[in-house]
Amino acid sequence: FPHSTTHPPQAQPYGLYPPSPLSSAAHGQALSAEAVAGRRTGTQWEHERTGSSRHCAENIMGLPVLILFLSLTRVSWCCLDPVSAYRFTGAACRLTYSAALVLNEKTAKVIEAAFQHARYPSMEGEKSLLFAGKVHYGLNNLEIQNLLIGGSEVELRANDRIGISIFNVSAMFRGTIQYGYGSWLVDLGYSVDFEIETQIDLVINPKLYCRKDKVAADTSDCYLTFHKLQLILHGDREPGWLKKLFTDFVTFTVKVVIKSQICKEINKLADILADFIQEQAEQFLSDGAIGVDISVAAAPTITSNYIESYHKGLTQYNNVTANISASVFNPAQLTEDRMIYFWLSDELMESLVKAAHFDRRFVRNLTGQELGDLFAKDLSPRPAFLDELLSSEGSVLKVWSMSVPRLWTTPAGTSVRGMAAVELDTASRDSILYFEADVEVTVRASYADKRLILSAAPSLISISNISLSGTAHQLEDGHVGYMREAVEKIGVPKVTSYLELGITALLNKQGLDLFEIINPVVLPGEGYVTVQLDFGFPHHLLVDFLERTLQ
Repeated sequence: FPHSTTHPPQAQPYGLYPPSPLSSAAHGQALSAEAVAGRRTGTQWEHERTGSSRHCAENIMGLPVLILFLSLTRVSWCCLDPVSAYRFTGAACRLTYSAALVLNEKTAKVIEAAFQHARYPSMEGEKSLLFAGKVHYGLNNLEIQNLLIGGSEVELRANDRIGISIFNVSAMFRGTIQYGYGSWLVDLGYSVDFEIETQIDLVINPKLYCRKDKVAADTSDCYLTFHKLQLILHGDREPGWLKKLFTDFVTFTVKVVIKSQICKEINKLADILADFIQEQAEQFLSDGAIGVDISVAAAPTITSNYIESYHKGLTQYNNVTANISASVFNPAQLTEDRMIYFWLSDELMESLVKAAHFDRRFVRNLTGQELGDLFAKDLSPRPAFLDELLSSEGSVLKVWSMSVPRLWTTPAGTSVRGMAAVELDTASRDSILYFEADVEVTVRASYADKRLILSAAPSLISISNISLSGTAHQLEDGHVGYMREAVEKIGVPKVTSYLELGITALLNKQGLDLFEIINPVVLPGEGYVTVQLDFGFPHHLLVDFLERTLQ
């Protein structure tokens, strides 16, 4: 992210990484390193943005495409075919047929909402009768009651669309028929309430496509089959010929009106549902000034076994957006035996780490009992100056990230390398220990009991710029070895535990703990990570969606 030579603005932390005041010497060293890294990073990102915009413009010149999104602070993108979009994919999602079956269990709830939320217009007509002349009639106040749905089935049609069949839909429609004789200038003088008992099968064949940088569903392929349509007039005063007239009229009218309005409502609900899901995903990936643009780079792919969507996965921080143009995504990296797969590129994860660094989230202060317990480990003999500092009143250990950490993934795990500054001082600041640690760790992640579990193995620890002031003790060569041992046995595990707790708290704040996640597995690859899992139906999302829909 572009960064000036001044320290980044103080952000409001969410509790995991409270900002800390630094000593003037340490602060200056951190600023210098961070400013250099920031200028280099900012230039690189700006160059990548320029290159991406040029590539998109060339595509526009070469073929008719849809411009998905363009603003002064975001990258211009095109909606590509899936294969061309792979290298712009920061995140991908594969939903397999077994997941579609689970989601289809609650399709009836959405269809019920479509029937009940539909608005049925009034209809008018006239009929010439041999003895009565013209009879004018109108159908008003049509509403639905007592809706029951027998069941539903779903099918994934390769390279085409999704097939959804809703069968044995029983519904009672109620309304009023007004009628009169003679001229249209005469008010309709009679009315009779009616009920219509229906039994319907509904078939919807949604086609997924890319519209305005989001997944959209075209449900125009929608039709109803009526197996039963019985008119019941209230009262016995109406003559038989009138009942037959109204039966013919209502039968035709209800078929036309219900089909038109139900299919129209389903199309609207499909758009609302698509927007709702993507909004929920964007909110889940956002916190404070950091967010992720999950706009689609291409229309989803449908096979007989899964639906796969391709997302840009561009980290956004303070109105600046990262760029991905060399993703290693390939569908062969995912299998089909689990319900859902998430594919995350190194570019996405590294840009999130970069944003967190500039947002000052990699900062921690330790005091009191926590600080004392930290050094109650089985280490080499502790230097005398360290005992003196730790026993001083108001001693504080401050740790912060000095420069943007690097991140890359191999099948062995995700490696992270960063430069951290460590400062131990007292309340009076008479004595100060300062050093810098260049640390590289390989991390493996798992998720169980609704919490993130990280396993970090150090592969490089280098201590530099060590200094000690305000004490009669002198630094010795052996002290550097002790600091390296302390970083390995104390620092890395402590930072790992903070990340576990902090990221878990953040995920639960976004609602992850509300999902029934079954046997999740995190698998590292060459330049990416996949998360594969099974799940139970997300009832809380259905409730939220229906509440929004029925407002």
